[in-house]
Amino acid sequence: MDWIMIIVTVIIVIFIVGTLIHMYNNLVGLRNRVKNSYSQIDVQLKRRNDLIPNLIETVKGYATHEKEVLEEVTKARTNIMNASSIEETSTADNQLTGALKSLFAVAENYPDLKANTNFQQLQTELSETEDKISYARQFYNDVVLKYNNTCQQFPSSILAKIFGFKIEEFFEASEAEKVVPEVKF
Repeated sequence: MDWIMIIVTVIIVIFIVGTLIHMYNNLVGLRNRVKNSYSQIDVQLKRRNDLIPNLIETVKGYATHEKEVLEEVTKARTNIMNASSIEETSTADNQLTGALKSLFAVAENYPDLKANTNFQQLQTELSETEDKISYARQFYNDVVLKYNNTCQQFPSSILAKIFGFKIEEFFEASEAEKVVPEVKF
């Protein structure tokens, strides 16, 4: 009888240890996916930042008196390059998105610019990059949701607290981007 109790106890201990190892490894894997998905946003933001100087130079030739809009785009680009946290990156990204919208609105006033092949190519590449950034943000938020849920749900929440796993921030749109534009015909 004693051997049976010892064997049952060993099996229970092995099961508990195995479960704890699995939960810990799951938390580590999710945390790494959060970091990886955020770095994918960074890759796309860098790509966009690399395209912007070319776009600005192309627009400068046509819209020399639109200096304020060009400076706003340049400032927003600098802010995103200097951002050091998710919140700063999100804020700077929202500023840059707004500045680019203004830049494209200015371009509408210059038919020669709109017909310029370089401008059209840059506009297409930026549009594609914006789509990739949007997808990367969505993927990041999905991974953060899964990670945060795992950190907060029992019993993995106990392990998360013990080993210092912290809740991650979501990548959020600014209040200005949430406003529905008014369309008039």
